[in-house]
Amino acid sequence: MIISIAEIFDIVIMTAAVGYIFMDVLRQFKAKDYFQYGFDWSAFKLACLVTAPALILHELFHKFTAIAFGLSAVFHASYFWLVFGIILKTLHSPFLFFVPAYVSINCTDTNCVISPLSSALVAFAGPFANLLLFVVSKLWLQKKRLPMRTRVILHITKQINMFLFVFNMLPFPLFDGFKVYEGLFYVIKSFF
Repeated sequence: MIISIAEIFDIVIMTAAVGYIFMDVLRQFKAKDYFQYGFDWSAFKLACLVTAPALILHELFHKFTAIAFGLSAVFHASYFWLVFGIILKTLHSPFLFFVPAYVSINCTDTNCVISPLSSALVAFAGPFANLLLFVVSKLWLQKKRLPMRTRVILHITKQINMFLFVFNMLPFPLFDGFKVYEGLFYVIKSFF
């Protein structure tokens, strides 16, 4: 099975948590047909719609690229960081930082060694997914006749994915960019 039931469960939990965390930020973009008391399901659904694909595809690109290199890869919701993000939202923090999900990657063979190039490609796969979503959103926005709601969703999607691409490509330890640059450094170094 390419995606397990546990991974699907984690994807659903991550989507709901991220939708909840960002629903207030995106509330201004939903249709304002009436004042609503209680939980704003419309804002929640919009937040899930524009944030979840960027995060899910980012992690799944890591997963499937790792599998293509013969590695074992499993998607996980990052429960600690999701709770941390919910706490920041609840405290109305002006700064939100959390890691919604990650993919654990291991060798399936005891003699397995992950090459620097394959490590760099697996690390780049996630940000590449965000770059693709950015380009698709940008191209789709160039169509003349799109409903305003679709334009808003595509614009937010474009912005989120460009941010995720740039942010994840920063050369800081634990970021995808660090692993990409580190792998490329070792590949280039092996030629000299």
